[in-house]
Amino acid sequence: MGSLSDNHTASSQPSDDLELVDLWWRAANYLSAGQIYLQSNPLLREPLEPDNIKPRLLGHWGTAPGLNLVYAHLNRIIVQRQREMLYICGPGHGGAAMMANAWLDGTYTELEPSVGLDAAGLEKLLRQFSYPGGIPSHAAPEVPGSINEGGELGYSLMHAYGAILDNPDLTVACVIGDGEAETGPLAASWRAHNYIDPAKDGAVLPILHLNGYKIANPTPLARIPSDELISFFHGQGYDPLFIDGVADAPHDVHPHMAQTLDRAFDRIHEIQSAARNGTAAEREARWPVIILRTPKGWTGPEVVDGTQVEGTYHSHQVPLPEVRENSDHRAQLETWLRSYKPEELFSDDGAPTPRLDPLRPEGPLRMSASPETLGGIKQPLELPDLAPFAVETTHDPVGEASATRAFGEWLAELIRVNSTNMRLFGPDEVESNRLAAVFDVTNRSWASAIHDDDTHLAPHGQVIEALSEHLMQGMLEGYLLTGRHGLLTSYEAFIHIVDSMFNQHAKWLEASRNIDWRQPIASLNYLLSSHVWRQDHNGFSHQDPGFLNVVVNKKPEIVRIYLPPDANTLLVTMRHVFDTHDRVNTVVAGKQPQPAWLSLDEATQHVNDGLSIWPWASYEPDLDLQHPESTTPDAIIACAGDVPTIEAVAAAELVHERFPDLTLRLINVVDLMRLYDPEHHSHGLPHDEFDALFTTDRPVIFAFHGYPSLIHLLTYKRANHAQLHVHGFKERGTTTTPFDMVNLNDLDRYELASDVVRRIPHKPDQDAADAAIRDWQSARADAQDYAYSNGEDPPHITNWEFRRS
Repeated sequence: MGSLSDNHTASSQPSDDLELVDLWWRAANYLSAGQIYLQSNPLLREPLEPDNIKPRLLGHWGTAPGLNLVYAHLNRIIVQRQREMLYICGPGHGGAAMMANAWLDGTYTELEPSVGLDAAGLEKLLRQFSYPGGIPSHAAPEVPGSINEGGELGYSLMHAYGAILDNPDLTVACVIGDGEAETGPLAASWRAHNYIDPAKDGAVLPILHLNGYKIANPTPLARIPSDELISFFHGQGYDPLFIDGVADAPHDVHPHMAQTLDRAFDRIHEIQSAARNGTAAEREARWPVIILRTPKGWTGPEVVDGTQVEGTYHSHQVPLPEVRENSDHRAQLETWLRSYKPEELFSDDGAPTPRLDPLRPEGPLRMSASPETLGGIKQPLELPDLAPFAVETTHDPVGEASATRAFGEWLAELIRVNSTNMRLFGPDEVESNRLAAVFDVTNRSWASAIHDDDTHLAPHGQVIEALSEHLMQGMLEGYLLTGRHGLLTSYEAFIHIVDSMFNQHAKWLEASRNIDWRQPIASLNYLLSSHVWRQDHNGFSHQDPGFLNVVVNKKPEIVRIYLPPDANTLLVTMRHVFDTHDRVNTVVAGKQPQPAWLSLDEATQHVNDGLSIWPWASYEPDLDLQHPESTTPDAIIACAGDVPTIEAVAAAELVHERFPDLTLRLINVVDLMRLYDPEHHSHGLPHDEFDALFTTDRPVIFAFHGYPSLIHLLTYKRANHAQLHVHGFKERGTTTTPFDMVNLNDLDRYELASDVVRRIPHKPDQDAADAAIRDWQSARADAQDYAYSNGEDPPHITNWEFRRS
């Protein structure tokens, strides 16, 4: 087979097939333009009047003709080849085009019967677009067939590649717009085929739609010569195929486009067949990519008020902006819409003409009706029993275990028993985060060359690692949105790279909850390790717990934050989050050995409660766990996070040793949302229960994993908020020892103990309290001096042990 870029030969497609393609294209273009402008008179049965025009013209025309052209031609491919296809619309405001096609193929009416296949339904379709109480202009959750909103650019191709994992019969046609092609996340996506196994995964056909411009500027890839584009895509591992449309002869594109798409799908079939029958000659296939070059705003107004519009950025949004008040613009709009010959496109009753029926795929083969895009978990995870993986906690003093290492053993079993619907994604940190046990049961998926000294690389594996958090989250999102399950691991500080991606996914989940035909999907689960308090070896650049602040801004129905204090609690937490849907679960846990405080049964109860008193770490002799309000301690020490828990337990011990008559209650928080006002979050502890635990008037010294302001945000409506004193990260960090890291941020046991004594209004003796605080502050300084002189923490810190008895 010759070079795929040398593809300028005549199409073998019958002319009547291409006439139907052109008919569909014209109908979709008419509907796309109509959605921007019309609120009545949808079939132009009468001359356009100002009242037929929407009062606010919102939408984006420029990308729509290209999107519709691709959709029409893909319909032909599906009908002829009976291929399961998913269409991802990358251009940001492609919603009008996607809605037009979903109505033409009947899916939208099936899902929303009030928008019928008649004149009344057509009017509602046009009117609701970018209209109050209607639907947005993106390929949002309200648009059938969409798994990529497109409002924020950069994620279409990674969503496409995630969708085809473990989905061998699916082909995703992914249209990438000029503007999106400039983004960093999209740039990282070109090599995503490096993680695709053509024997067991589906295929992606990237279609780079170069119409020359973004909102007000040209785009780089549209201005470079063809030979440079060919070189670029060859370097990315593709064979490029070019399709060029001409402004003054739009219908001439059809033969060339049909022939090019046939070559692309023939090539995809060859690659997959060779991999599946064992005759593949090369480990990494060279997949086709299409470069579609058409004028921006093609088939729309050519010149408006003396300004060239078609083929320029002036067609990006609304090419005729004054249609209601300007009769010339209105006349030009009518001429434009009538150029598509609506009398040929719709029957007398307003339904799409029956002539389009042969080009409409049947049932679920319609791209807007693809079962892959409607949500719904294909197969629930089989969740292994935790008991064989639990950490032993009967020894005294309390022993230590790496939480993530223990979880990694269970995760390996989870992956083993869910071999076709569970994936682990991460930016080259699986082993660093102590999850290497997964490589006992699977490999990293890798389609490139494998050398003799490589380990855990194979053409197929359930682990994908790439040093792009964007790519890893995007592929996971595509995997989840098409019905499967997964986990994303990351260093805590660098998960900020995907802050905006998290926002967009959370918004998608929120919008989907209100759409009856969108079924639940598995939750997006983050495991953040190598966290702020144990990044002492990497330094300040790696120390940032602020992702938690980003998470809590989303709707409470969607987000959860868990801070398990030890290995067994992490096990229970992760089993729980894998059993949820339509959420974003953020779990933070360290990878270094830490005290194993709780047995598996205790951890299970603790996670179920979300927060609880630890009686064995408290010094409250008359405490009744069933009725904690029956006693009032002198102070409460609260903690959330593994390292803060160590310091909190040690601080309570210090205070008790110095002042044994003081009563102290220690509360650990694993589900951060339990602190929230119950009116704002379903996990929020009722006020009477909160007051029973935290009292209404006693000082609460809170050792927190993240920024102190977050705890105040969550608890500002609680009765005892004025007595809440939070210690957390203060942006003081460097390359230093573990204890010096908490010392720098006033989260260490000595400062916590000092604060407890400072805050108790009825100190047993002021002089004794002052002496204790002086001693503890001196111990802080001594620990820092020791670390800076010896390069490690003093032995009494590193060898500290706690006895539960």
